[in-house]
Amino acid sequence: MVTSAASTQAPGQACARLGLVIAKRNAALAVTRNALKRVIRESFRHCRHGLRPADYVVRLHARVPSMSLTALKRLARAEVDTHFERIGRVPAPRGDAAGGKPGRPPGAAPVVASPQPAAEAAPPEVAKP
Repeated sequence: MVTSAASTQAPGQACARLGLVIAKRNAALAVTRNALKRVIRESFRHCRHGLRPADYVVRLHARVPSMSLTALKRLARAEVDTHFERIGRVPAPRGDAAGGKPGRPPGAAPVVASPQPAAEAAPPEVAKP
């Protein structure tokens, strides 16, 4: 499973929200897809308040192994719990006091990036008609 978070949040969003992508190609049986969704939602409910307000998407990216539904639920719960714990430990980006863009604190000097040497710069892509 892959878990990703949106880099921006909707105005007025006060809590974390969850999205699920469980493709039929990776879990052919509806029973399996529904069980995975239930397990992921339950895990999210337990750790929702420890996450920063954002939209989180959990996507199943590989075929589900052939095993009993009980074993699959245990495996999925352990994996999803690990994902949410890891996300919860990552510090949220700092913003200014007015809730503006994340970055440097108010009054700090801007950071200027040094230009890349010409030898290391990537060649421009040419569009072919």
